Amino acid sequence: MFNPTNTPSAGMRIICSTCSLREFCLADDLDFKEIERMEEMVTTRRRIRRGEALYRAGDPFEAFYAIRLGFLKSSVLSSDGREQVTMFYMSGDIIGFDGLANNVYASDVVALEDTEVCVLSYKRLHEVSSAVPKLAEHFERLLSREIIRQNGVLLLLGSMHAEQRIAAFLLNLSQRFEQRGYSRSEFVLRMTRAEIGSYLGLKLETVSRVLSRFTTDNVIIVNQKHVQILDFEALRSIVSGQAFLRPEKPTQPAESPGGIRGLVSIRAK
Repeated sequence: MFNPTNTPSAGMRIICSTCSLREFCLADDLDFKEIERMEEMVTTRRRIRRGEALYRAGDPFEAFYAIRLGFLKSSVLSSDGREQVTMFYMSGDIIGFDGLANNVYASDVVALEDTEVCVLSYKRLHEVSSAVPKLAEHFERLLSREIIRQNGVLLLLGSMHAEQRIAAFLLNLSQRFEQRGYSRSEFVLRMTRAEIGSYLGLKLETVSRVLSRFTTDNVIIVNQKHVQILDFEALRSIVSGQAFLRPEKPTQPAESPGGIRGLVSIRAK
C-alpha cells in the first residue's frame, strides 16, 4: 500500500544487493563490500501518489532518485505558460541530473501513476565515491546516457515527420519494457495522448490520427491506453524511411508528408 501523502517510507532498510533493478542503478562490477557502501548513499524511499510532484523546478538540488516502481514525466513551462513534456521515466531510471548545473532542479517531475523511488543523497554520493571510484564512473556514464537520450529527442523533433516520431516512440517504449523483463509487444501507456503530443511536438489530433492509421494497417492494436504491437518491422521501416506512407485523405493538409494507409516498401539502392 502507498502512503496517503508524498512522504518518506519509514522503517525501511534499503538493500541494493537484492533489488531486481540493481543492474540499472549500480555498476555491474561492484563487489559485495562496495555495494554495501553504495547502500549508505540511499537514505530512504519516497512514495508519490499519481499526480503528485517528486520535485518542482526551482527546488533545491539535494539528491538523485532511482525509480523502484512507477512512471513519471518531466516537463518545463514554455514562454507562454504551456507545459512542455521533456521525458518519460520508468522503473530502473535514475533522475535528478537537471539539478546539477545550478543546484536547483530545472523541471517539474510528476508521477503518472503511484510511484516509489530510492533517494540517493548527492552529499553522500561524494563521500562514498571517494571510497568506491567505480561508483563515480558509473554516474558519469549515467549522465552521458542522459545526454544521448536528449540528443535522440532532438533528432525526433528536428528531422522526422509525425508517423516516424510516433513509430520511434512506440519502439523505444517497447525496448525499455523488454529490458525490464516485461512484454515488448503489449504494454499500457501511462501518459495521455496529449502528453505524448507535447513530448513529440505534435498536436493531440495528429497523435490520435496516426495511431488510428497504424491500427487500420494492422501495425498495432490500440484499446484506450493498452497497446499491442503486431508488426515491428513495419514500425522500423517507418522510422528508417525505408517505407513511404500514402495519405489517407488528400483533401486535408497534413502536418507531415503523408499518412499510413498502404505501407509500401522501397528497395534500398
